[in-house]
Amino acid sequence: MNGNTGTAGVWRIAAINDAGGWKDRTTVEDMDLAVRASLRGWKFVYLGDLHVKSELPSTFQAFRFQQHRWSCGPANLFRKMVMEIVRNKRVKFWKKVYVIYSFFFVRKIIAHMVTFCFYCVVLPLTILVPEVKVPIWGAVYIPSVITILNSVGTPRSIHLLFYWILFENVMSLHRTKATLIGLLEAGRVNEWVVTEKLGNTLQKAADARKANTKAPRKFRFKFTERLNTLELGFAAFLFLCGCYDFVNGKNNYFIYLWLQTITFFITGIGFVGTIIPSS
Repeated sequence: MNGNTGTAGVWRIAAINDAGGWKDRTTVEDMDLAVRASLRGWKFVYLGDLHVKSELPSTFQAFRFQQHRWSCGPANLFRKMVMEIVRNKRVKFWKKVYVIYSFFFVRKIIAHMVTFCFYCVVLPLTILVPEVKVPIWGAVYIPSVITILNSVGTPRSIHLLFYWILFENVMSLHRTKATLIGLLEAGRVNEWVVTEKLGNTLQKAADARKANTKAPRKFRFKFTERLNTLELGFAAFLFLCGCYDFVNGKNNYFIYLWLQTITFFITGIGFVGTIIPSS
């Protein structure tokens, strides 16, 4: 099974036609095609020695829109394809189980929800409800080992590991919301916002200078437009839980809660990576 995202991918026309062609029923049409082609028996060949240029979103707002699309789209695709996969007579039973359970359900849906619910809801609430206790091995040891193992592939970024954990917990809120929108086909399910890249903006400006025309104007976001109220609300919730633990707690969870509060607050005011070139 392949989660091809379309980046630097080269398709055979025969594979596209055999899989049913390009469809725009979700915002992850590349994944849609890849899943259907895989179910038809096509296999993907990876060229590890081929290097392709890519660029990360240049602003936090662009990153949020991108993550919404990448979380909402697969969940919506799962909703549309699950019965199609079940009824597929060309696919073996265990491959169906893998595609439905592992590829979609665990990796595209449950992973975000578990992270958000446990670290941002359940763990803080255990402080307010002392009768509920989470073993230290479940709250700290196992998640720490899993995170360290995931970071082995990027040793140059090991110094960012701790903040990456806090930031991923924040983004799990955004991804969980997007996943639920995709599953329920709610309001923003088909929202498509092109992920603006700083390189695109600079290239347009350079082309405009060469053509002796006025470069496209760049607008600054007002501070109020950058505010993310959901993240700010959770920052307040976690801060209060941290204060309660500091006064009455025994596990010193307030250290984590206050650090997580800071991360929620920073993302809540849209401060992370917000670099908007002025005109």
